[in-house]
Amino acid sequence: MIRGIKFASVPVSDQDRALAFYTEKLKFRLLTDQPFNDHQRWIELGIPGADTRLVLFQFPNGPRPGSQMNVSFWSDDVESTTRQLKERGVEFTMEPKKADWGTAGMFKDPDGNLFLISSK
Repeated sequence: MIRGIKFASVPVSDQDRALAFYTEKLKFRLLTDQPFNDHQRWIELGIPGADTRLVLFQFPNGPRPGSQMNVSFWSDDVESTTRQLKERGVEFTMEPKKADWGTAGMFKDPDGNLFLISSK
């Protein structure tokens, strides 16, 4: 039986720059950084308190950096998390907005990938 999502991949153009952003600004944990092939590494990150992992990957024929990601992050307090991330230099393209279903904002990584952060 399928038990969950092991990881989601994020297309990046520069693995070192992406690794710095996700570990220094978003405070994700580096779990794996090893050679994958002659052109890139397998970089797997852990999100504190979560089982799902994030992989920073360069796809030769797949998703390209700089688009809306099909990955959403959740936070108990979107407004507070937004303030903390902004203090670390994370750029938000949509300030947190409240709706009937919860609160959500949107930020981007150095490649321009857009991520939603919302309440649970």
